[in-house]
Amino acid sequence: MSTAISVRLPEGLAERLDRIARETQRPRSFIIQKALESYMEDYADLQVALDRLLDTTDPVVSGKELRKSLGL
Repeated sequence: MSTAISVRLPEGLAERLDRIARETQRPRSFIIQKALESYMEDYADLQVALDRLLDTTDPVVSGKELRKSLGL
């Protein structure tokens, strides 16, 4: 099942979207869906990184220690 969502885009962004849709022979909705999926994956990764950064129980390893542990 899918849900219709209406968005307004700046003219330049809409033109780029149309160009990519033509070049890939995909509907604009497909390009937008893939872009949103990618953004949401990146956002989830960022949240994990921020959570780990703010977790005071998570040990901090220096670059030197990391290289040593990897035998570099």
